[in-house]
Amino acid sequence: MTGDAGTRRGMRITHKVDYGIRVMTSLAQLGEQFPGKPISRATLAERDSIPSGFIDDILRLLRNGQLVRSYRGAEGGWTLARPAASISVADVIRVLEGPIASVRGLRPHELPEQGVAEQFVTLWIALRASMRTVLEHVTIADLASGKLPPKVAKLAQPADAWDDRSPTRR
Repeated sequence: MTGDAGTRRGMRITHKVDYGIRVMTSLAQLGEQFPGKPISRATLAERDSIPSGFIDDILRLLRNGQLVRSYRGAEGGWTLARPAASISVADVIRVLEGPIASVRGLRPHELPEQGVAEQFVTLWIALRASMRTVLEHVTIADLASGKLPPKVAKLAQPADAWDDRSPTRR
């Protein structure tokens, strides 16, 4: 997947998703350390090195997606809206960016309506299913504990999982 003038692109994880997952993980960790105490926006921004412009937008989207709660006042801040073990990475991505996989802005199952041949639709559906096997099975609690589910951790164990297979790296 290449862009203009030789820029390389693979699967794109946006700053918003990266920061959002880190914020959720911090809320889970700090929530265990300080049960019932809301965590300030400033603490989250500093802890995760997130620019203030990003954190406000991310927290608002996470609140609108019912993944976090906000509390007003001098002791106000943010908490997870439900237990970290019940929030998957996929939940966070969907709240912040929308569907896990899309092709030209369409969900894979919508492609036949655009005249896309079945083998291509099946390919993109298989890719989406593969991503779901990781993203829907890793929870914020897993990330907060520093341990991925064994099935997911096993995917990163083979040496070639870490290989950069970009055309310029071969």
